[in-house]
Amino acid sequence: MAPFIHLCLNVTDADESQAFYEQFGFEYSRSFELAGAENRYVVDENGIELQLKDDPEVDEVDVGDAWDHLALDVDSVDEALEHIEHYGIVNGPMDVEQAGARVVFFEDPDGHVVELVESLD
Repeated sequence: MAPFIHLCLNVTDADESQAFYEQFGFEYSRSFELAGAENRYVVDENGIELQLKDDPEVDEVDVGDAWDHLALDVDSVDEALEHIEHYGIVNGPMDVEQAGARVVFFEDPDGHVVELVESLD
């Protein structure tokens, strides 16, 4: 089995994106430059990393439709929304009984959709 280790997000400002994800407990892990782009990693308490790829040649990120969203587990969706900075709510907050969860979807600084998930159990 190949364990999941990281997800790479193209971003336009690594500092702003790092600060955004730090709101959810991610911490700076490491960084390197490759082909002119900064590759900055932030890691959660479980060791999962987000790679924030900041290419100075790119002024705007085209999120496209190749993927949908990144989901993060929280104790309370409503309390989390009171304390975080986000860039526009896409959907929710709402209870999704079929999934046994309360969720909200919103955008990060570059328009990537992030979902907060609170278990209803």
